[in-house]
Amino acid sequence: MSRPRKFLLWVIVAGLLYFILGHHFIFINNRIKLLKKSRLTLDYTIFSTEGKTNEYILSIDPLRKDGIGELLVQTGEMSREELEQIESSAE
Repeated sequence: MSRPRKFLLWVIVAGLLYFILGHHFIFINNRIKLLKKSRLTLDYTIFSTEGKTNEYILSIDPLRKDGIGELLVQTGEMSREELEQIESSAE
């Protein structure tokens, strides 16, 4: 393999790794939603909401801080009122 191709391959691999480290891949009802992370990490990179309560999901600090509550409201998994109630009881 030539040098430019190797370099291009490494740039592509580094870009994919950066993308994966910077996003949560959330599975909601057999759909994948992306949620931007506040910092690069592997914590909760892949997360499924199946079989989990909204209270449990929102109790996970990295997901809550990155906005999973808003994502659940947008997808119709919970109401804005329920989100506000859960967030106020957690404080």
